[in-house]
Amino acid sequence: MRKGSLNSNLKLIIPSDEVPVTRFLTQSGTFKDGDLLVNKDGVRILSQNEDVPPTLIKPSDDQLTLADIDVIKVIGRGNGGIVQLVQHKWTAQFFALKVIQMNIQESIRKQIAQELKINQSAQCPYVVVCYQSFYDNGLISIVLEYMDGGSLADFLKKVKTIPEPYLAAISKQVLMGLFYLHHDKHIIHRDLKPSNLLINHTGEVKITDFGVSTIKESTSGQANTFVGTYNYMSPERISGGVYSYKSDIWSLGLVLLECATGKFPYSSPGEEGWDNFYELMEAIVEQPTPCAPADQFTPEFCSFISACLRKDPKHRQSARELMEHPFISMYEDLNADLAAYFTNAGSPLATF
Repeated sequence: MRKGSLNSNLKLIIPSDEVPVTRFLTQSGTFKDGDLLVNKDGVRILSQNEDVPPTLIKPSDDQLTLADIDVIKVIGRGNGGIVQLVQHKWTAQFFALKVIQMNIQESIRKQIAQELKINQSAQCPYVVVCYQSFYDNGLISIVLEYMDGGSLADFLKKVKTIPEPYLAAISKQVLMGLFYLHHDKHIIHRDLKPSNLLINHTGEVKITDFGVSTIKESTSGQANTFVGTYNYMSPERISGGVYSYKSDIWSLGLVLLECATGKFPYSSPGEEGWDNFYELMEAIVEQPTPCAPADQFTPEFCSFISACLRKDPKHRQSARELMEHPFISMYEDLNADLAAYFTNAGSPLATF
């Protein structure tokens, strides 16, 4: 070949416009190309089989970032913030995102701090899972397990009352959660009510919202602060005395009696409800203890409610003792299917 000439068999290929790497990056800095995910925490390969869903994120994975979730809708409000239904972009996993503005009053700020502490340490199948928490630009964001059936309060609006076999199955799960909180974590929930018991389409019932909970040094610990929803508050708390883990048992008794009868156990004098909460608190302390009507319910259920609703906490049974109560096991042979029951009722928040 002479100098200055080109071999006719050689072809010069000029690259077309290159695809910028930013096309493959998520806002959080994760590089995604096909089934490959790479970020500062390592490499992850998604399944190539369309019939096999991607591996779901676990609380211990530490793989969540706010930039990798899409907001779908607001599903709750309260305590200075909102709760959103969100979905992870790469796994399609649903979460509940609790977002709280931090320039709020000091009491609420303390409740948030307490909730973060408990969420960080509580890992139990009967307590709503906290995945991660973030602080950015004045906002606290808490990524929680999404319970697609909503709350027990939502569910009651649909069904009005819950039959005993399902109440027994619900009670067992709540008691397991309370036993874990009381015995293992030394936590008094202090705000157990239908809206703080969440359900899902697999039949699970879990305790949530630890904003007013308190952590004691031992299982015999007592407290004397006055916080929480007064409707379900035990007499010893309303009276301003010391109280312990059994104050949660009183609240559980009222919740279950409300689920069974379809109305709050302390009926108000008028159709519009109580004029003020002082009248209600006086009724809880002074009026006879509510009970399940013997002509409408089994002796076992009536006995269970009675074991929860003893004005003297010394005579009130603990979560451990109530787990052995005949009511909890009397319907086990029926195999009450909570999953089908929750699903067929069609909670307004459900996505299934």
